[in-house]
Amino acid sequence: MTTSSSISSVTAAAGRSRFFWEEAADDWRAACEAGRRPEFSEYVTRSLRALREGVGREAGTVPAMRSVHRVSLRDDGLDRLPDRYVAEHCTLTLFGLHQHTASEPVHRPGVGLGTACLLLRRGEALTEAAVERRLIAAATAQDLHELVQHLQRLVPLLQQSGVGLDYTRLFRELAVWDGTGRNRVLRAWGLQYTDPGTPVPTEGEAAGESEGRERAPYWVTFEPGSPDAGAELAALRAGTGREPGTVAVMWPFHRTRMASEWRNKGSLTRDLAAEHTALTLFARHQQTHDRRMHVPGNSPGTAVGLLARKAATDSEGKAATAALERRFGHLLTSADAEELAMHLRSFAPLLNRAGVGLDYDLLSTALRTWDDPRRPHAAGRFRQRWDRDFHTTVTASS
Repeated sequence: MTTSSSISSVTAAAGRSRFFWEEAADDWRAACEAGRRPEFSEYVTRSLRALREGVGREAGTVPAMRSVHRVSLRDDGLDRLPDRYVAEHCTLTLFGLHQHTASEPVHRPGVGLGTACLLLRRGEALTEAAVERRLIAAATAQDLHELVQHLQRLVPLLQQSGVGLDYTRLFRELAVWDGTGRNRVLRAWGLQYTDPGTPVPTEGEAAGESEGRERAPYWVTFEPGSPDAGAELAALRAGTGREPGTVAVMWPFHRTRMASEWRNKGSLTRDLAAEHTALTLFARHQQTHDRRMHVPGNSPGTAVGLLARKAATDSEGKAATAALERRFGHLLTSADAEELAMHLRSFAPLLNRAGVGLDYDLLSTALRTWDDPRRPHAAGRFRQRWDRDFHTTVTASS
């Protein structure tokens, strides 16, 4: 029979103290390697029952769980338990729920929550919308307590579908949820969940022909007349001024591709930041219109030039045109992508009211490369082209 001390001695030999969920997985594998029936030892089985007793209970108040904690408590005279201890308690109870009745270890290193939900979505147990609702509910939790409540409802669904989870990673994420690390956790979940992987072949396309083909950006495929159009645009507008990748309702609309390693780290890349800004701008620009405001070829210079031509026919005439030209000049002299985005946001309502479209593919590229040190001449090229487009459009005959 495997005991607590024997498991601990094995894990200590590995060079660090391991968490109980890691010990449980090792215990199950040890039985398999020894040629025994693949099952957990009596110690692990008994401990799993103790973990389920802790569901909904305050950390440190369940005596049966104390032997499975690996985060030590110091007698420092403080009444408040350390964040890591509380996070471990929450992780242990979630693991107990997940492992209950499962015949194999559910602790799967490398499977983040976003990846687990993606696997759940690809199964047949729940619809895509149902999975997204649960993931977004967890991601928008205001504090650790609320987050754990959502995860307690999600974990049994993972168990029923045979989807595992990296509980060591989850522990680290729960430990920083109420601190400054939450945004990186959110970004990692979103990037994992939206990992496009290998594109699915379209009708009439051979399986190998779709390899390398990327999904088109949202503004290219947006259907103004669809029943969900209004809700989708509202979700995208919610991201205005927010850190890219951290707005859960925007996750289904991201198409950014990046290496899995970067996704798992929740990396904030130039591609992601540019797409986030372009999506929020498109949502503000598109609202109330029944035709797509993404117009290939319409650079910001062309779009503002069309605004200036329209303004010239109004009562204010030259004064309005001059004001637009000054504002456009400020846009052209943007020092970085953040300032460029600020000026573009100021033009979005004007373009919306005038019904003037904009090339969001071009805009996304500009936002990505404007201040990229690897492309020192990118901003200059955009400035020259957009300035030329503006004056060409303004002086063109109606």
